[in-house]
Amino acid sequence: MRRGLRSKTSLCRLWVAVAVLVTGTIWLWSSSSIVLLGTYRVQDFVVNDLWRTADSNGWRASSAPRTYWLPPPTESESNGYLRVRCNGGLTQQRSAICNAVVVARIMNATLVLPELDTNSYWHDESGFVGIYDVPHFIKTLKYDVRIVMSLPKITAQGKTKKLRAHKMEPPRDAPVNWYRTTALEKIREYGAIYLTPFSHRLAEEIDEPELQRLRCRVNYHALQFKPNIRKTSSDIVNKLRSEGHFMSIHLRFELDMLAYAGCIDIFTPKEQEILLKYREQHFAKKKLVHRERRLIGKCPLTPEEVGLIIRAMGFDNTTRIYLASGELFGGERFMNPFKAMFPRLENHSMVGSGKLDKGLAGSAVDYMVCLLSDIFMPTYDGPSNFANNLMGHRLYSGFRATITPNRKALAPIFMDMDEGHASGYEERIRQVMFSTHFGAPHRRIHPESFYTNSWPECFCQMNARNQADQCPPNNVHDVLESQFHSTGEVSVAASAKR
Repeated sequence: MRRGLRSKTSLCRLWVAVAVLVTGTIWLWSSSSIVLLGTYRVQDFVVNDLWRTADSNGWRASSAPRTYWLPPPTESESNGYLRVRCNGGLTQQRSAICNAVVVARIMNATLVLPELDTNSYWHDESGFVGIYDVPHFIKTLKYDVRIVMSLPKITAQGKTKKLRAHKMEPPRDAPVNWYRTTALEKIREYGAIYLTPFSHRLAEEIDEPELQRLRCRVNYHALQFKPNIRKTSSDIVNKLRSEGHFMSIHLRFELDMLAYAGCIDIFTPKEQEILLKYREQHFAKKKLVHRERRLIGKCPLTPEEVGLIIRAMGFDNTTRIYLASGELFGGERFMNPFKAMFPRLENHSMVGSGKLDKGLAGSAVDYMVCLLSDIFMPTYDGPSNFANNLMGHRLYSGFRATITPNRKALAPIFMDMDEGHASGYEERIRQVMFSTHFGAPHRRIHPESFYTNSWPECFCQMNARNQADQCPPNNVHDVLESQFHSTGEVSVAASAKR
């Protein structure tokens, strides 16, 4: 009796063990299958889907006003004239121009065509009229601000002279209220004010959606490059796309950025000396440790690291790449590993006419080619810089695909490789890279810049549940014209017709 019971018990235990073994085997097989399928899906997604625009989830760009928008003041109604000097590189100046239009609107002032500080950074004198289509700029914003080419002349004591603007330096990231009080008081007192420098002189986060939408109207509609720049850019894009898709990369591995970031340990003693001297001359004194900077994601990616990232993501050596960059610091020894992985590298000097290679115009060509490329990848991002603004423009232009490396998450992988621990690095890179949104709509979270992501203020949904997200008519000017139809023609500065 006991022997039969023991036999049955042993048999039950055996079946339980078999069941556990089978279940475990199936679980392990299914887990492995999931991992493998996930990897294959990742590869398929990269090579097939990433060349197309990201999923919009029903959103589209719209900077048209969604509440009644008053016309700009006439000459007699204006509080005075606003002059600004926009400093920095192309896109930093671009952001400053957007801010200048918003500030003029806030103060009910007449905007003098913004000045671009071209000499100190670019060593050319192109200015606004040499880069942007001025008639288009004035016409596009005719319902938002009154714009003139220069300060008017005044007659005093029988003499005619140009109105003199009172010079002011606004606080960095000044709130709207500063312009509605301090600046407004001065413009009324003097008749004109001159704000210089004007980079980052208006807070990015403004709790007035219509002012944010005005920023988008300036940035993505009014600021159009001159016809010769647009044609050169279009010719380059057509040439690159004649053989299929192409990717653009902003390779920010230049003297000024490396000195600013404090990432110098990978360079020779002589190169380090150059970087430290540049930093001492141009930036505030601060002790920076290369390893610490790298671990927090503050070092620009090297050309080789860029190559390793896109190769790990599944792009092969036939991929055509357009490089937007200045003079790379450190020479060919940093570029050679990248070229070995991706030999089809181009820049505007190689595929362009050679007429617009330098200064603001050259940067504008790079900007347009990167904007129109199938995929864009920045290697370093910062407030109002080239890559940041491009990501925002691509988002607004139909959610164009963008690969955004998380330098902080990638740093330990590359540091392990530097120390000889390269095993499994491609899978580790993939895990980091496939957690990004690739240019799809997403909520802006600090410290992300408004110029990098103007969602949700400058976007809408056709079938929105929330009334605030409902799309107005497609054309911005249709919305504005319908609002002003009963008020008659809005005056446009005479200078726009010159």
